[in-house]
Amino acid sequence: MTRHHPDSLSLMEYSAGNLSEPHALCIRLHLDKCPHCRSRVDTLDSLGAVMMEQQPKVSVSENMFDSIMAQIEVGSASDNDTAPEYRAPRVGALQKLLGDDLNSLPWKRQLGDVSVLDITDRFPGQKEQVVLQKLAAGGKAPAHTHRGEETTIVLQGAFADQKGVFNQWDFVVLNDEDEHKPVAVGCEDCITLSVLSAPVKLTGTFTRMLNPFIR
Repeated sequence: MTRHHPDSLSLMEYSAGNLSEPHALCIRLHLDKCPHCRSRVDTLDSLGAVMMEQQPKVSVSENMFDSIMAQIEVGSASDNDTAPEYRAPRVGALQKLLGDDLNSLPWKRQLGDVSVLDITDRFPGQKEQVVLQKLAAGGKAPAHTHRGEETTIVLQGAFADQKGVFNQWDFVVLNDEDEHKPVAVGCEDCITLSVLSAPVKLTGTFTRMLNPFIR
């Protein structure tokens, strides 16, 4: 059972369709395993529909409908029906994105017990960095803080820090006020998906010297 959830504002932004694709993916993966948050989003969706129905009617020109339909037809022809739906089926969303089992991906050792795989290029036009991170079972990540905001969902295993234990499908958002040193707990590697607005900042006595090389 998930214990760490997206906040109300994030769920509202998700329901309204205002989140970037990687942020929406993180929440969608969480919703698939969290009936509590899924119920909240269903409620938000219903409220949004009611609000739309209660919007005052406005007059439009006689040719407005024909103009809108023409634009839709042009858009459909250019997209060739390849544009993904905003709320795609949750089951298999991650496998569809990665095309492989999590543990079979081409991981790159970053530092100590941490391996990473940058998948930002799978989100065209995405300004933030999207990375998969793997912390070896029983391993420790270097102490660090964040230069910006980092949204993370646990895909496999679990990790612990001073905020508690984060299990599979738990959701957490960290910023420059948070400093932690995650430790993988349990008998399997901990794998997370993170969306970062800026690189992390190492704070350890020796590892901080590596900050100029982190991108």
